[in-house]
Amino acid sequence: MSKYALTVTCQSRRGIVAAIAGYLADQGCNITDSAQFDDKETGNFFMRVSFDTDGSAGLDGLSEGLKDAAATFDMTYEFHDEAAKMKVVIMVSRFGHCLNDLLYRWRIGALPIDIVAVISNHMDYQKVVVNHDIPFHCIKVTKENKPEAEARIMGVVEDTGAELIVLARYMQILSDEMCQKMSGRIINIHHSFLPSFKGANPYKQAFQRGVKLIGATSHYVTADLDEGPIIEQDIVRVTHAQSPEDYISLGRDVESQVLARAIHAHIHQRVFLNGNKTVVFPASPGSYASERMG
Repeated sequence: MSKYALTVTCQSRRGIVAAIAGYLADQGCNITDSAQFDDKETGNFFMRVSFDTDGSAGLDGLSEGLKDAAATFDMTYEFHDEAAKMKVVIMVSRFGHCLNDLLYRWRIGALPIDIVAVISNHMDYQKVVVNHDIPFHCIKVTKENKPEAEARIMGVVEDTGAELIVLARYMQILSDEMCQKMSGRIINIHHSFLPSFKGANPYKQAFQRGVKLIGATSHYVTADLDEGPIIEQDIVRVTHAQSPEDYISLGRDVESQVLARAIHAHIHQRVFLNGNKTVVFPASPGSYASERMG
């Protein structure tokens, strides 16, 4: 049995769910998981359906057969093979906790992606990456060479066929041009609970304000710094007795978890852009299972 997913966006109208379910049933497909959201403010409708098929109807055939119904409801839709692994480029600077976490999750199959390259503006993690048999590219970035450096980065992305860039604490601001070119395909982890405490040292700001919760935010990268649509967030509790260094240490753990969850949602086609926000559907049963334990 082949496992596929169908994602749909359109304006909300009566009969959309019935049309999709009826079509899949007619094609011999069995729906195993379904999620939908009707945005009352915008009138937008979002749906994700997981289903099994005996393989007699491939992705191209399923997509072609849905055209008539899609035209009726003015749908934007896409079928996805759930066994296919998305090609990902990871970018990192000198904080390696997120990179190491992603490499571990990738190695045990908890994050079913194909890491086609790691790019850094420093050499700190070359050995770690190469030891995982992943190509490592050190591309230095300065004010003077930034256009050239980004051209080299995009060269790696294009040569590898990468579908997603993950900024795993990559401490360089991407140009507007690159953000626009890769719109919806760059995920960043920000070491604070956006939109509060922005900037280079949010943990110090949080400490000075005596907060009791610190967190992390993963979002899509846009030309507006740290303003992209939010995918995932989480928090950890702190007390008055803890130091800024404690905040940083605790923050590293939550950053790693939040980034991994955001990537998991994206690669399983669970994230839908909805203006400046996102719709993120729950994970399908079994999608967090690892191929091996360690």
